This record gives sequence, C-alpha cells and structure tokens, in this order.
Amino acid sequence: MTNKNMLIELSEAFGPSGFEEEVKTIIVNKFDKLKSYKKTEDGLGSVIFSKETDKDKPTLTLVSHMDEVGYLVKYIDNEGFLKVQNLGGWLTQSMINQRWVIRTKDKDIIGVSGMKTIHVMDAKERTSFYKSNNELFIDVGAKNQEDAMNMGIKPGNPVAPYSKVVELKNNRLLGKAWDDRIGCAMLIELATLIDDRLLSYNLNFVFTTQEEIGLRGAMTSAYLTKSDMCINCEVGVAGDYPYMSMDEAQEKLGGGPSIFLHDSSMLPDKTLQNYIENIATKNKIELQYEILAGYGEDGSMYQKSREGIPSINLGIPTRYLHSHNSVIDFNDYKIGIRLANLILKDLSGEKINNIKNKLD
Repeated sequence: MTNKNMLIELSEAFGPSGFEEEVKTIIVNKFDKLKSYKKTEDGLGSVIFSKETDKDKPTLTLVSHMDEVGYLVKYIDNEGFLKVQNLGGWLTQSMINQRWVIRTKDKDIIGVSGMKTIHVMDAKERTSFYKSNNELFIDVGAKNQEDAMNMGIKPGNPVAPYSKVVELKNNRLLGKAWDDRIGCAMLIELATLIDDRLLSYNLNFVFTTQEEIGLRGAMTSAYLTKSDMCINCEVGVAGDYPYMSMDEAQEKLGGGPSIFLHDSSMLPDKTLQNYIENIATKNKIELQYEILAGYGEDGSMYQKSREGIPSINLGIPTRYLHSHNSVIDFNDYKIGIRLANLILKDLSGEKINNIKNKLD
C-alpha cells in the first residue's frame, strides 16, 4: 500500500517540540477513516489509538514521535532580528543561512538565519565561522523591533525549518523531519493494514510529543498505556557518506530496516530481538544493525515503565539528521512496513507473554 504522498505531507508539516498540532491533525484525520480504534490523549498531547480485544490479554504498543527539532522566539532585538532558543539538538554549522517558518497567532512568516559575508572575513574566520544557539538570529525583513511585533511576532512563537520534499533518483526522498515523521507514517500504514484484522492481543499506536527535548511524551504515554511490550519506530543513523565512519554509525541507505543494539538510552530486549530476527529470516528480509554512542528514543521510556517491559528500536536509515535536508530511501521504508506487518500477523497474546517472560 505504502503511500508516498502521506509521507511527504507529514515531512512538510509544521511541528517543533511542544507544537505538534498540525502533525496530530493529519494523523487523526487518517485514523478517522478507520473503524477499529479508540482515540485517547495524555496530558502532554500524545495521541493513542487502541485496538482492544480483551482487557485480560497482553498489550503491544508501537511508538513514534510527532515533533521535530526547532526553535522558540526568545526576544526581538531593537533592529528587529529574532533571537531564539533551540528545541532539540542542532549542530551549529547546520543552522546558519537557512530559511525558517515562524508561526504566529494568525499566520506563518518566513525568515532566514543570517550569516557574515565572506567579503569581510579574514582567512582564519573563513574556515571556522559558526555560531552558537545563543548567537543565532533570524531576519524576517523587519526594520526594527516594533515592525517585527506588528507582524505578529512575539516571544514564545515556535520556529521550524522551511523545507519542501524533493524526490531524488533511485526512489530517494530529500526533506526535513524524517525524524520521526517516517515512524508516524509507518504506524498509520500499519493501522490501515490491520484495521479489519482480528488480534489475540491488545494493540496501541502511540504518537508522542516532545521527544526531542527529553522523551517527555513517551514518559506520560507509557504510564497511560500499561504496555507489556514496545516496538519503537524511528529513524536510523546512516553512515554511508563522506565524513562518516563505521565506528560512528553502521547503517546505509538501501540496506533495509535496522535494529538498534545500543544507544545512550536503551539496550534492546534480547528475546524480542531474537523473535524479530527469526521473522526477518523466515521472510528473507535483510536487517541492519546499529550501535551508537549517543542518540535517545521513546522506546527507552517504555522499557522502564511498569516493572520493565521488552522494548526495541526499529530504524529506517536516514542521512543528515537534525537539519533542513535529510535523505531516506523509500524502499527501506516499504521493507520496514512489511517487516512490522509480519510481526503483527505472527504475534499472539501467548507469544507476547513468552517474550516478556524470556521464553524463546
């Protein structure tokens, strides 16, 4: 089924951490066309779609996050330039001379993060020019502070990258916010595939808020869902381009979905990992493996919920994360959906309990 247009729509939606409403609206509209899910929300705005068969049966939860890295307007200086506070992790070199969307009460305004012109830089500055988050400013064309305020801009306005999806060669897509709109799209497609399917376990599709600023929506939704097992659907960190090494990241575009074996927030449940590997092997699906020194993801909050539950992170390889322009391979996305759908088909309440009790 794999809907490329939906993936593009989600990528281009505005949704920095704490301001995920536009993304949520797209998701809710997709689920409104389905008939077997009950919608609830937690106190931070994460949205949960539940397919409940029997309260006494175990519950599997699939998770993705709606938010993207962005900024908040901190203040407007006397000249009308916007100073900002980052929402999530930005590499300083990727912030400068980029276009941004500032969302006010009544409209969106386009601005650019300015940079010093090369004509006035000395030789050293030309090779080392970058600015911290505190130094970054956004130019919206205002003449002064009052002019910017009259445009509707004020402290607290959210800011997101301005970036439209471009289809590249070899079925690859260039765009923003694949982290984690690709996971959101996967969950919508899976929910559609199994809408009419009878399950022997309970199932949640959870779309969280504020992942990029501390996994906050995962913490609250994990408490609410009372899950017995969790599969987190996320971006993977591709390392198949210049500047990168295998020591930093092992995934590559076109190599299929990945299993995270280590990141700074979670180790996967070994029994669940073995189960997924067996499903992939039986269906001739190639898996990649990722071991990262950093990173952090919602599955870790589910893993630490209740008494501790089996959790794992499935990734779709992505180049140039946390920037205006990231690249994915649409075929990896399709294979990821196929693998997850096979898992949902094969699982049963008994198998979930066996995995939870560490029984192969």
